[in-house]
Amino acid sequence: MRNIPEPLQAVVGQLSRLPGFGPKSALRAAMLLLKWPAAETARFGQAIVDLRSRLSLCSRCGALTDADPCPVCADKSRDSAVLCLVAEWDSMLTMEQGAFYRGQYLILGGFLSPLDDLTPEALDLERLDARLDEGEITELILGLGATVEAENTASYICSRVLRKHPGVKVTRLALGIPLGSEVKYMDSETLRQSMKHRQQL
Repeated sequence: MRNIPEPLQAVVGQLSRLPGFGPKSALRAAMLLLKWPAAETARFGQAIVDLRSRLSLCSRCGALTDADPCPVCADKSRDSAVLCLVAEWDSMLTMEQGAFYRGQYLILGGFLSPLDDLTPEALDLERLDARLDEGEITELILGLGATVEAENTASYICSRVLRKHPGVKVTRLALGIPLGSEVKYMDSETLRQSMKHRQQL
């Protein structure tokens, strides 16, 4: 961008690297920052610095936290025998917002995807093995979703856990028709999963 002062250009360049920010929206955001009081922009800048300096990964579950262990892992009222495996931290946040699960978590760090060079070595399988080696976990819930990558990852994890920890029950989140939906509006794969994972009444 020509005729833009260098300090403003630097901020626009950084903001445009964020998802959903093109050059124009980055410029609008930077111009908004210029309208803030100096103390407010200083707080904003410090918050970004603190984001990197004060956050780390929980040694137990791999979640972003400013304390180790994180509040979920430190909560003694949670069921320490049940471990829910999720791909990313935001999946854990979503489940926690529902307040329906009271067990422990472990964040895998993604899905297996050979085309994207995401092999088992890219996932946090050592942390999973360490948690299961403690002998306290009796059920591992695969909360990975229903994409092709999630299915492949779930199959790999299941065979790995059953081989290394045969005493651990492996379950998965139910798949199928969402609440409030009609069969006629469902795609064939959703219906297939619904039929496969049908429940006894």
